[in-house]
Amino acid sequence: MPYLTDANKIHAIIAEYTNAQTLWIDTEVADYKGRNPKLSLIQVLDNPNDMSGDRVYLLDVLEKPDVILEFIEQIMLNPSIEKVFHNASYDLKFLGNKQAKNITCTLEMAKKIPYYLLPLPNYQLKTLATALCAFNNIDKQEQTSDWGKRPLSEEQIEYAYLDCIYLAQVHLNLLELQAKTSPDPAEEDLAALGARYIEVEQQCQLLNSELEHLQERIKKAMQTQDVSETSYCKLTGYERKTVKVAFSELARLVETQNIQLDFPITLTQKLQKDLGDNLEQLSVDIDEVKAWRLTPKTQESDIAHE
Repeated sequence: MPYLTDANKIHAIIAEYTNAQTLWIDTEVADYKGRNPKLSLIQVLDNPNDMSGDRVYLLDVLEKPDVILEFIEQIMLNPSIEKVFHNASYDLKFLGNKQAKNITCTLEMAKKIPYYLLPLPNYQLKTLATALCAFNNIDKQEQTSDWGKRPLSEEQIEYAYLDCIYLAQVHLNLLELQAKTSPDPAEEDLAALGARYIEVEQQCQLLNSELEHLQERIKKAMQTQDVSETSYCKLTGYERKTVKVAFSELARLVETQNIQLDFPITLTQKLQKDLGDNLEQLSVDIDEVKAWRLTPKTQESDIAHE
């Protein structure tokens, strides 16, 4: 985990990174809760298989605006280098903002994985690293330490380089999960998919039925026992108010009061039928969207025999 404080050495490693295909990057920010947060460290890993930390470079950029600018221009704006972050939107505030090119965010990747494949309470880096990579006892205490002081403590330095290792391993595991969720449709086993679909659908019907039943029982019990909140739920009452008016009355009001009320109305099939040939007198916009519906054959059979 080389810790570079000399600007010339940092310039040299940035020049090396311009030849990389992918970089795993993290940052530490001084006074991150204040009005003037400043970039303190840029941590960079160029080899995801390195678990020792030898390939994690800690670039001390505190009060080095020229170094930060060079990193942005040479690395962040370079579209040929993939830059991997966790919660990239935060890091990019200090590293090029929307001008940054070829950014991968493991937080966004994790959010796109179906929940049944990644059933986690949150998508924090610590949570993902523990669940996907079997890293244990991850200590995030130093995250909120003072990154504006110098020299940095040994604990801060260790924390900084470990985050890059966690990031790279999480990224590799997410790529594997991503591949599982997006197989080639042309090679899918429809028989196996169908069998699993039926199995899950039956389980879903049972669970939804039980869930709805439990909700009703809990609501009735809480109302009867005059309990507004428990350790797992809260009962909130509300009134739903719907205002309706005859269309002819509304049209007459708009006309007599000269109210500027003009907006498109979706003509349902019933409205189109009621209008009949009069529909041809209207200037209509037609949006055609082709949609696909998956209907189990068992339902079609049941409908046919009713």
